[in-house]
Amino acid sequence: MTHKHLKGLIAAPFTPMFPDGSINLELIPAYYQMLKHNGITGAFICGSTGEGVSLTHSEKKKLAETWGACTKDDTDFKVMMFLGGTCIADCKELAIHAKEFGLAAVSFTAPFYFKPANVEMLANACQEIAEAVPDMPFYYYHIPVLTGVGFSMINLLEAVDGRIPNFAGIKYTHEDFMDYLSCLRFSNGKYDMLWGRDENMLSALALGTKGAVGSTYNYAAPLYLDLMKAFHKNDHEQARQLQQTSIDMIRLLGKHGGIATGKAYMKLIGMNCGKFRLPINNMSDEQYELFEADAKKINFEQFSSKLS
Repeated sequence: MTHKHLKGLIAAPFTPMFPDGSINLELIPAYYQMLKHNGITGAFICGSTGEGVSLTHSEKKKLAETWGACTKDDTDFKVMMFLGGTCIADCKELAIHAKEFGLAAVSFTAPFYFKPANVEMLANACQEIAEAVPDMPFYYYHIPVLTGVGFSMINLLEAVDGRIPNFAGIKYTHEDFMDYLSCLRFSNGKYDMLWGRDENMLSALALGTKGAVGSTYNYAAPLYLDLMKAFHKNDHEQARQLQQTSIDMIRLLGKHGGIATGKAYMKLIGMNCGKFRLPINNMSDEQYELFEADAKKINFEQFSSKLS
């Protein structure tokens, strides 16, 4: 089975929340339109940024239905759903649900409580889920900093090649460029290797990546589109400067509390996605003011995404 490789920027959307912590499905159509307006080519829903591991099974289904409904007539915008990693049966059920509601692909990460003992066991888990939706592209989501499962992905590709027909590629959120390049070049570039570290995009472009999935594309898509344009024009100094701007922006995530700071950036562009669920720590009003001041120092407004 041949799968078309995804290109451009694919955002990992935040899951919008109401003040009481319930999911805000009403915001998603406007969220999708905002991403389209800023040149985003797809959405990776229910992943790390989308708090997939903090959502109920029912909530994930509703998100799949809502994203599927508002993008169903847009063949240029691909929605991929993260299924989970700890319960294979749940992942299979969600994959079938995602296919029923018109999503473009599904993704699965390594079980992170009962971890696979070796690459072969990980490949077995991928195969069982992928077989539930044999006509749907299946991606593995490699993020060892969160799963604690750090097998080389070239070994996974060797294990699944010729065995899982709908295995489309890997969302690669790691810094092993040697492994990443080997995956890109495996079997004449057969598999779609989606880059997942926004702060290292320039390095991945140099290796040959064509598509990337990231959280900061939600609120700073123009920055990365300019970076990609500069790279392809061989304006390497400009590309390096834009990557440094990305790094400066991402450093504020760590300074102001981590992943929840992403929703603070969304608030700055005018799209309030609420707060993160426990155990993620959210900013107080006073902390938000300090963050806002730091965002101004890096001229965030100049390269941020726009609502319209």
